[in-house]
Amino acid sequence: MIRFEDVSVTYDGAAGPTVRGVDFEVPEGELVLLVGPSGVGKSTLLGAVSGLVPHFTGGTLRGRVTVAGRDTRTHKPRELADIVGTVGQDPLAHFVTDTVEDELAYGMESLGLAPDVMRRRVEETLDLLGLADLRHRPIATLSGGQRQRVAIGSVLTPHPSVLVLDEPTSALDPAAAEEVLAVLQRLVHDLGTTVLMAEHRLERVVQYADQVALLPAPGAAPRLGTPAEMMAVSPVYPPVVDLGRLAGWSPLPLTVRDARRRAADLRRQLDGRDGAALEGRGEPSDQPRRPRTRERSAPPGTRGATPFRRLRGRREPTPAPSPHAADVRALAVTRGHVPALRDVDLTVSPGETVALMGRNGAGKSTLLSALVGLVRPSSGSVRVGDVTPHRTAPPELVRRVGLVPQEPRDLLYAETVAAECAAADADAGAEPGTCRALVSELLPGIADGTHPRDLSEGQRLTLALAVVLTARPPLLLLDEPTRGLDYAAKSRLVTLVRELAAEGHAVVLATHDVELAAELAHRVVLLAEGEVIADGPTADVVVSSPSFAPQVTKILAPQRWLTVPQVREALS
Repeated sequence: MIRFEDVSVTYDGAAGPTVRGVDFEVPEGELVLLVGPSGVGKSTLLGAVSGLVPHFTGGTLRGRVTVAGRDTRTHKPRELADIVGTVGQDPLAHFVTDTVEDELAYGMESLGLAPDVMRRRVEETLDLLGLADLRHRPIATLSGGQRQRVAIGSVLTPHPSVLVLDEPTSALDPAAAEEVLAVLQRLVHDLGTTVLMAEHRLERVVQYADQVALLPAPGAAPRLGTPAEMMAVSPVYPPVVDLGRLAGWSPLPLTVRDARRRAADLRRQLDGRDGAALEGRGEPSDQPRRPRTRERSAPPGTRGATPFRRLRGRREPTPAPSPHAADVRALAVTRGHVPALRDVDLTVSPGETVALMGRNGAGKSTLLSALVGLVRPSSGSVRVGDVTPHRTAPPELVRRVGLVPQEPRDLLYAETVAAECAAADADAGAEPGTCRALVSELLPGIADGTHPRDLSEGQRLTLALAVVLTARPPLLLLDEPTRGLDYAAKSRLVTLVRELAAEGHAVVLATHDVELAAELAHRVVLLAEGEVIADGPTADVVVSSPSFAPQVTKILAPQRWLTVPQVREALS
């Protein structure tokens, strides 16, 4: 169905091809998973199938890509739309209408389908993806995960024979991700749909793949094989494979069920040891610690004010210092007549890392927005240090709290990576090179002259994170910080956040990445329908939750282990 024949893609101004020597076939009715570190060209290959590369991205495509016999060099995306459905990493770039129902119908209208067919397919897709309650909602009011489900639904309604998906579960909660993957399985198995998908959260998807195409490094030719064969040699792999490698299991398990069947001996070796005591994060001190930040001049406010442009108001008189980096009391927020948060209480101490978790639309991003002053409470109070965020001027607020949003483009406006970093250093009053050093630490290999729009989603997120961290705010807020990051980049992020917490910075992250929460968070706060339904130590909250338990916990239950590093440390 999809055929790559010695394909290479070189973008204008690039030192060499982004991908080269790509030569494999995706058979009809199979799900093939593209795997590899961030920036190896997975999105480029997907774009070559849909015709976006090179017709919209520019650059030079050598070789030949055919879809159902159509050459993508001579067929533009609109001439492939009847057979290829595409969902990119950024759902917002995908939408052309205002409401959920209209968006689901738009692709079919473009193909001229009959109204009764369109109505039936819209209803089917609303039910398949759990969107029925959102059918009349404006897309602008949806959470990131809800938007991602709408984007997926909009390409399902025309019933394409080929689906091209780039990080389709990255913004979805675990339950929603399972629903989407179940839908894809039905399309592949029952309707013969061909799916080519790139995804970094391999723990969610690798067991569903018929084949895995591994891109081991930028510009390297891909290797094609079964999931078990490729996971044995891949530089990126999920926790279940990591545990299998540690235990010496062969063939490597790809699912929790397979791993549990082999884990009896491992459980015996670990029996009597305390996994919770080996989490490696270290508990925050009972007494607040002063962040070790150097003195610097007040930031000019240009970049720091970017996400807060709409905020206005006077500074409040400074009260007595608070022992908390953040203090939320009885907070309620209403957005567009819809209650987003209800009676939320939350305190975060210096040096503490807190993970906000819950299904899409539970209110996680709204809570972060309240902490950074982007939304005004309907009732209750929010304090960050000694200020009220929504009443504090941006240049002053940016010295106390920094937010890395789900959409990193909200923070990036310069023409090159180097210019972004130089502006971040100047705005934060930091030494020149501070931001660039952070970028190199988190994701090596990004060239100074690269335009931010030419970066992958994960690379843009890393750049935005470095921009915010340059000011070293006492309170750091991260909204889906591992979206688009491979396991190596995520590991570097974990190390950096731990260092910040050790210096006394408080970190609050909203995430659907249960593995990240297990590895990094001191506490997990679960939200549902805008309310806090659980708040406690990570081990206590996630171990008791079937949805939010990490893979190692499920494999080794009833023992309380969260991560592979814990197990490795215990065995050593």
